Amino acid sequence: MADTYMNEQIQKFEEMCLNGHVALNTLLYDGWILKFSEGYTGRANSVSVLYPSFKTFEEKVPFCEQAYKKQGLPCLFKITEIDSELNDFLAKRGYEAVTPTDLMVCDLTTSPITFEKDSSIEYTFSSVPDEWLPIFFKVHEINDLHDQDVFRRMISKVLIDTIYCTLIYEGKPAACASAAIENGYMLLQNVVVSPELRGHGLGKKVCSALLEKSQKEGAHHSYLQVVQTNDIAVNLYKKLGFEKLYSYWYMKKNQ
Repeated sequence: MADTYMNEQIQKFEEMCLNGHVALNTLLYDGWILKFSEGYTGRANSVSVLYPSFKTFEEKVPFCEQAYKKQGLPCLFKITEIDSELNDFLAKRGYEAVTPTDLMVCDLTTSPITFEKDSSIEYTFSSVPDEWLPIFFKVHEINDLHDQDVFRRMISKVLIDTIYCTLIYEGKPAACASAAIENGYMLLQNVVVSPELRGHGLGKKVCSALLEKSQKEGAHHSYLQVVQTNDIAVNLYKKLGFEKLYSYWYMKKNQ
């Protein structure tokens, strides 16, 4: 029963992640979802293994490799804890695990979000990203015009409810975050603080503000994805009440 429950949880959250962080193009293949977004983020340029399959790994993996090669992209497989057979198959084929990541969840009904008001800080919220995007690019230091264009197109494809938050510190944009809400579950993502203002607790403040806003909009849980080696972010999210539900990583071929 425990395995069945975890399988259901992983499928549920992986589906919601796909709806909140949308790839530019997808190809469905025997229960697998191949995502293509011109190389911008691993999540949007990898194979998600979600549903039962009927073909063998020997047939499916080469198909995926050719599909990504055709797009000029490396072939990445997003592997969760329940994909051990595929993980072992890929390892024997020369793949290595990279970017281990945790999916963390917070129950907003039992972990009420509170934060201290600060006269030097203001927040702006919007359901559309038009004004938020230029600020996000500046704060996150995304200067490449191609990357900006890809990200802009990706978020335009999100069909579930969204909230875009900007933290204004002493009159200047200093931090950003966004939310994608589906059936009461809020994906917290795109959390970034201006490099020169890090260490002042602004990351916690922008997250808390967005969590509170999302709760008012009907969210009862929040979830996020954080790279395991990002100790600062992991500790921040733990302080906000997030706990690890499961891990995933990418299998990438050793060139």
